[in-house]
Amino acid sequence: MATAIYLEDYLDNTKAEINILAAEYLATVKTLSSKQRVAHLQKIKSAYNKCKEYSDDKVQLAMQTSETVDEYIQRLDADLARFEADLKERMDESNFESTGRSQKGKRSSRHLGMETSEEGTPKQKKHKSTSVHSSNMLDMPVDPNEPTYCLCHQVSYGEMIACDNPDCPIEWFHFACVKLTTKPKGKWFCPRCVQEKKKK
Repeated sequence: MATAIYLEDYLDNTKAEINILAAEYLATVKTLSSKQRVAHLQKIKSAYNKCKEYSDDKVQLAMQTSETVDEYIQRLDADLARFEADLKERMDESNFESTGRSQKGKRSSRHLGMETSEEGTPKQKKHKSTSVHSSNMLDMPVDPNEPTYCLCHQVSYGEMIACDNPDCPIEWFHFACVKLTTKPKGKWFCPRCVQEKKKK
């Protein structure tokens, strides 16, 4: 498929050709025989068909370009969310202090597809299996009264996992922020708690 610049040139040239053919036809129509009229009109019709073809190609190219741009934007959004989570994690590690969000005895060790309950602890979704993209969550307005979780300090959404350290100050984490795609086997500890264990 031709590039957008070439398509634009083809369209402009074809439109100019149609204008010339139409002007010629109007100027000579009275002197033309019926066969000549049909032949001339056929040329105009052929030029119109070419114009339509180029226009369709141009639309198709625009749609493909739009899809490609959307894919790159989604990748950039995901990379940005990971970068922000990593940056916040490093800042937290350099200035470690308890957030007081640990709720011992009121959590299960690992859950998939969590949302925030009225008490501020994630609860399992019953009707929703799709997870919300982290970049979309960053753009959404956050209720100041809704508790935040994870290294990214965002509200509960999508798939989440609980740290198995009972003293973990954060407790719940979004899969994407801790680079998980599936539920891990056995016990799982968040990057912060792993770092603290290494220090000890």
